[in-house]
Parts: sequence; C-alpha cells; structure tokens
Amino acid sequence: MAFDASMPILVVDDYTTMIRIVRNLLRQLGFEDIDDASDGSGALAKMRSRRYGLVISDWNMEPMTGYDLLKHVRSDPKLAATPFIMVTAESKTENVVAAKQAGVNNYIVKPFNADTLKAKIDAVFAEPGQ
Repeated sequence: MAFDASMPILVVDDYTTMIRIVRNLLRQLGFEDIDDASDGSGALAKMRSRRYGLVISDWNMEPMTGYDLLKHVRSDPKLAATPFIMVTAESKTENVVAAKQAGVNNYIVKPFNADTLKAKIDAVFAEPGQ
C-alpha cells in the first residue's frame, strides 16, 4: 500500500533545526499535516491525544529517548500499530538490532535527503499489515 500524503505525521527531535529539516523534507514529499515534539514524553502525550499515521523519531534525546518512546508505543495496545521510523547519527549495529527487536519499522542514519526519506517511508507502507 502506498502512503497517504494526508496522514498526520509526528516528528520527534530535541534539536529544533532537525525538526525543521525533516518537516521541509516531508513537505517536499507532499505531506502537510506534521506535528512535532521535543522528546519522547512529549511525543507520547501527543500520541495519546491524536492518532498519527507515522512517527519519525530521533534516537538520542533527553529525558526520554526515541528508543524508550518506541518501547512505550509498542507496549501500548492503542499505539502499538503506529508505523515508526528511527533517526540517528550513529549506525552502530547494536543500535539497529535493538531498534528492530523493539519493533521499529525502519531506520535512517543522518544525514539524509528527501529521496532517502521517501524510500524509507515507502518501505514501511509496503510491509504487510500497514
């Protein structure tokens, strides 16, 4: 299934410049309904009040990391099915493995461009059940 450009997306990053970059890339891809949060706990609160079609979250944040956010999302029956892409500056194999085991749908290493982001989003929505 192709993604729906009208679906709401939540971008989570503690670095406002990165939120702006991801927001601009998403707009280039045709998305317009984009929310943001500056850490995992803020994201979780937004996710509990609104249903998102996709979460794009940084890994390294304080006080709640993207990895912790992912674990909370996957353990909450109301949020568990939400597609989730993890963004990180580190491509350590153990991080990729940990994210996969925690249920991440895809993984992007910074820096990336609109083509990379589109390919990752396409891959998430090509998965059975999405």
